[in-house]
Amino acid sequence: MQTETPVPLQQRAPDVIVLPPGRSLTLERWLTLVITLLPFLAFVLAIALFWNRGISPLDLSLFLGLYVISGLGVTIGFHRLLAHRSFKTKPWLRNVLASAGSLSVEGAVIDWVADHRRHHAFTDQPGDPHSPHLEEAGGVKGVLLGLWHAHMGWFFREEHTSANRFAPDLLKDPAMMKIHRLFPLWVVISLVLPALIGLAITQSVWGMLTAFLWGGLVRVFFLHHITWSINSICHFFGRRPFNSNDMSTNNWLLSVISFGEAWHNNHHAFPSSPIHGLEKWQPDPAGLLIRGMAKVGLAYDLKEPSPKEMQAKRSA
Repeated sequence: MQTETPVPLQQRAPDVIVLPPGRSLTLERWLTLVITLLPFLAFVLAIALFWNRGISPLDLSLFLGLYVISGLGVTIGFHRLLAHRSFKTKPWLRNVLASAGSLSVEGAVIDWVADHRRHHAFTDQPGDPHSPHLEEAGGVKGVLLGLWHAHMGWFFREEHTSANRFAPDLLKDPAMMKIHRLFPLWVVISLVLPALIGLAITQSVWGMLTAFLWGGLVRVFFLHHITWSINSICHFFGRRPFNSNDMSTNNWLLSVISFGEAWHNNHHAFPSSPIHGLEKWQPDPAGLLIRGMAKVGLAYDLKEPSPKEMQAKRSA
């Protein structure tokens, strides 16, 4: 989606809605802002508990299980399927993936997709909602401010990407609109479900609380910061094997825990590809799952780049 000519922010009224003074952010954005703070406090508490008590098999299972479900919901559902339409799937699975992604508590699905499409339309140029390269300050201060903005600072800006401009297809999808509007409920389910499972299995309030901590807040903390690291670290540190007309990079350290999202230069060079690990040695769990879905008929019309297309974009 890099065919648009970026123009100054104040001239792009159809792209960005800047909220007037005195008007609050939407409920969805407020929930997202709050949930960036609570998981951090929970993470600090979890470190103290882990140091003294360790983590139970149940809590570890809830953490890993819900991390995988909500993380794949983001990378396969929100990102590769809905934002980039890099493959097609059956309507019921499309809705399941969007619901799973909503459990990540990274914002309502249509807002997420609109922000991401805007990011690709203006990558690392004025108009990109979360580039680390647009700070006016120079030197170390500019680098730190840019990384902070790209990682999570942009959530605190009083602006909202226009879904009418960047996600009109999803606004016309009744099922997706319903999933979008139910975002507050997805937040509740994401945090309460592990607590209820902990209570049911351990039959104790302590088991409920630790399950809520590890399977709920700490899991959300890790998922958030891994996802946000793609916006910050993967536009600053790493290799750029392809010419992508931006500052996106590949970062192998983040590749597995981000389900393949950290092959970010690959992604920006070929944004319509459902596979981000384009080389055989590049782990891409989400891409492998999509290929597996294709083999059993759950995914089709995969838009993978050809070897010729890849060679044409390789950096010198």
